[in-house]
Amino acid sequence: MSSTFFSSSMAALYEGYTLCGLTPSQNLSNSGIQGVEPVRDSDHVVVTDSRRSVTLFKVSDQKSLSSWTVKQGQTLTCSAIYNSKTKEYVAVSDSKVIRIWKEEDIHLDKAFKATVSSDIWRVHSAAELEPVVLFQRGAVRFLDSLLSAPKQPIEEVLAQEEAIRWSTNVVTESQQLVIFTTEQKGDNFLYLQRFNPNTLQKYRLEKGEPGLSPLSFSASYKDKHIRLVYLYPSGHVYQSLVPVRGLGADEGAPALPLPRSLLLALPVGEGLLEAASAQILDEAHVAVVGLPHPSAGAGKDFLCIWNTNFQTLQAGKEMKGKIYGQLWGYSNKLFIPHGKSFSVIPYECPKSSLASALGKLRQAKTEESKASTSVPSWNNLLHEDKANPSKTVETRKTRTTRKSQSAPSLTNDQIMELIKTASVAEVQKEVEGLLSRTDVQDLQPSLGQLAASLVSRSLGEEAFYTPSILAQLVQTRCLCHSMCPDLVLLALEKKDYFLCQLCLQFFPDIPEAVTCACLKTFISMPDSDAEKVNLEPESISLMETLMAGERDPVGLQNGFSPATNDMDQSGGTEAEKKETTTPPEHICPVGLHKGVLLNEVLMTAYSDFFLLPHLKDLSPQHVVLLLRYLQFLYLKYSQDAFPQMHGLRSPTLTQIMDWVCLLLDAHFTVLAMTPEAKGLLHNLHTFVKSQVRLFSELGKIEGSLHELNKMKGNKDIGQYSIEVIELF
Repeated sequence: MSSTFFSSSMAALYEGYTLCGLTPSQNLSNSGIQGVEPVRDSDHVVVTDSRRSVTLFKVSDQKSLSSWTVKQGQTLTCSAIYNSKTKEYVAVSDSKVIRIWKEEDIHLDKAFKATVSSDIWRVHSAAELEPVVLFQRGAVRFLDSLLSAPKQPIEEVLAQEEAIRWSTNVVTESQQLVIFTTEQKGDNFLYLQRFNPNTLQKYRLEKGEPGLSPLSFSASYKDKHIRLVYLYPSGHVYQSLVPVRGLGADEGAPALPLPRSLLLALPVGEGLLEAASAQILDEAHVAVVGLPHPSAGAGKDFLCIWNTNFQTLQAGKEMKGKIYGQLWGYSNKLFIPHGKSFSVIPYECPKSSLASALGKLRQAKTEESKASTSVPSWNNLLHEDKANPSKTVETRKTRTTRKSQSAPSLTNDQIMELIKTASVAEVQKEVEGLLSRTDVQDLQPSLGQLAASLVSRSLGEEAFYTPSILAQLVQTRCLCHSMCPDLVLLALEKKDYFLCQLCLQFFPDIPEAVTCACLKTFISMPDSDAEKVNLEPESISLMETLMAGERDPVGLQNGFSPATNDMDQSGGTEAEKKETTTPPEHICPVGLHKGVLLNEVLMTAYSDFFLLPHLKDLSPQHVVLLLRYLQFLYLKYSQDAFPQMHGLRSPTLTQIMDWVCLLLDAHFTVLAMTPEAKGLLHNLHTFVKSQVRLFSELGKIEGSLHELNKMKGNKDIGQYSIEVIELF
């Protein structure tokens, strides 16, 4: 499976999928998963359960590649890791038995085993570095050193009644470090083990919440400091900075105080958190699971991404079932056990800025991004035409005229209560007053709650609907689909296609099922009905530009013109040539406004793996119509007269071709048996054949072109010269 995600101004959580099922403990106290570790590349992980099994998964295929199990009566006591230096897996059973095996090994019992003299807490690994073994009493050994003498005595570092709660390793520019936290009689400590030189530093975490210990820890490294982030049951997320360089403490020396600062104060509802976790994603973003969403009711647990620089909620997704307080993150994917599922949630965190954190960053289209996906023409190849500088086209925003820009008379809570019972006019007046405030971007969580309340009442009360208010809320860029998951479906139900268009433009996390629901609605809509819809003027301008050239098509580039390719061009009288009409391929098969809506679907982020099953629900007639429209777009884009649509917001050539491939993958058998699709498939086949022939010819002169590129021009050339270049 290959996933296609497009960048947005805010962090986003995308549609997740299940990696495997869970077998939780009988009392549901734990998920049954001990750990997840990356293997080889970004698409493979090894998962260790709490009993006897280690499983290698290919994440994108949600497929188990191999599985290894210890004997009945034996138990895996720490998560398996992958040693990238030796291409081997390492795990520990029954706390003292180290097991090492290769991927082709079948039985763990026949693999290498070594029994050590003290109980092991964890084995930590890093790419191209030697694994490190952390013992339960705080001692640390490199794996090779330990295996050279497995029965060597292991010192006790921790005090009596002190126990490790969490550990990880951090890689700096010069060495690998091991950090772990401990708890002793309500006090929490942090240990930093350096290897160059071999020193151990102990810190005491600040007290501040009586009787409470951190639920989770996460660490990252930057600028000679380890950043430690930890979550308390109160919802407070703290940060401490630990210097990498420092003097080791003498044995028995008191622990150094570790200052902390409050990073986030998250809403927890009633009571304290019991199972939650926070994970550092980058310098400015933290993922938190097991807390309620500020815009949702009590009793629901969410996975959320928060911007820590600006204290803003960026994305949220409800997690069904029990949350176990476990969260792992690798290669822009979050791994979360919940209920009876072990889910993978892809995410994206663009570079943090004040504008993006508040959802105000515009989607600027640059000519560079367009050039990377456009088909080169011979004019560009031969003459390297200088294109005009691209112009950023701002998306139009609907502005409601307000007689007064003064602050609203009601508070946010009062407006929320008003929405439950007041008339449409009253609600519109007060919400418009709220949106007129200059600090509206500071109200992001409140706007999410407000939108959810408006949608909830609109779904339950047919006579209540506020389209202009919902459109303005979407245009604040403070909302996303996961904050208000019923908004797009409500817009479809109310046939509010302008609101649908805005959601498709501004929501980065629309699920594939919802995208396909929009597609089905748009493609099946009569053109006469679509023409009555009010849509964004600039998107209409794009379609008008495309359709204006229907009567005077320009010759296509790259060796392909369906009207003439592989056909006899010598025949025909002058009278017959004058009567020649525009080829059907150059006539848009849908109306102006329907094309605008279809373009929004084509530009929506998706994962092809999850979109394909929904595309199979389209009827053959609708598939043929959509393919014809995609063919029309491709032919227009292949003309020199339409280079990436003059800077207007439009689908890229790559997006068009990707959708053609998706539709053919989903419906090829049906299309092959549909008479109406015969000509269309023939045209597509002819196009592919011509492209193969073109690239074959280009391949023949590839070597010569490379040599031309390497040649250095003569600096003494005057105003006029003739140079002979021989190509062999």
